[in-house]
Amino acid sequence: MGAMSSVPRLFIDADLAAGAATPVSDNQANYLLRVMRLSEGDEVRVFNGRDGEWLSRLRPESGKRASIVPERQTRPQVETPDLTLFFAPLKKARTDFVVEKACELGVRRIQPVMTERTQSSRVRRDRLQSVVIEAAEQTERMDVPEVFDDITLQAALEAWPDGQPLYYCDEAGDARPMRNVLEEARGGAAGLLIGPEGGFSPKERDWIRKHPNIQPVTLGPRILRAETAVVAALTLWQSGVGDWQEHPYLPETGNG
Repeated sequence: MGAMSSVPRLFIDADLAAGAATPVSDNQANYLLRVMRLSEGDEVRVFNGRDGEWLSRLRPESGKRASIVPERQTRPQVETPDLTLFFAPLKKARTDFVVEKACELGVRRIQPVMTERTQSSRVRRDRLQSVVIEAAEQTERMDVPEVFDDITLQAALEAWPDGQPLYYCDEAGDARPMRNVLEEARGGAAGLLIGPEGGFSPKERDWIRKHPNIQPVTLGPRILRAETAVVAALTLWQSGVGDWQEHPYLPETGNG
């Protein structure tokens, strides 16, 4: 076997155990059999966010269906940092970009919030979940962030747990630089709140500022687009109190 990074990697929402055949979806079967042109016995890496990653063998079945048979666990299960992203949905492609980068940068939960200036009135949770699954497969993540149905900003603030910091990117106030604020952080569960294009309304800013766990931060002297702010803030958080001190996963090589 060559480098395992050349072996297809799929998320499967089923228990994984050695020798236990597990069916893949029709789309996954099509990808493995027709796009990748794999045959019976070829290697596939699979993970489910619970049981680690497994080197498996492909088992084509009747018609266009297929299963995988796990052989051995190649990586134990690990947890990503307990970070929740709250963001106001943008137009379709830009929302896809936000959730994709949030997955790549290690967010555990993604919560769309509706604000007075939100550009999109509807969020398709199933489509966004597909986006994060694909991103997790490609970036060697061991889990898939959960995407929630959209809620109002007020509901999000009311539901946020006591004692957990919620970093609010406030480009219109007197907030301290996020890097400086994070130097005083203890780590642990946290949230990040990114507003819509045009910012929060005065009423919304008042709600936010009155929340006991809000920590206003700024991302510098320039006004960033919403999707840029997400990437910048997540990068600062991960490098300051997240898991960026850990080494990247290097796929093993060997002879299969």
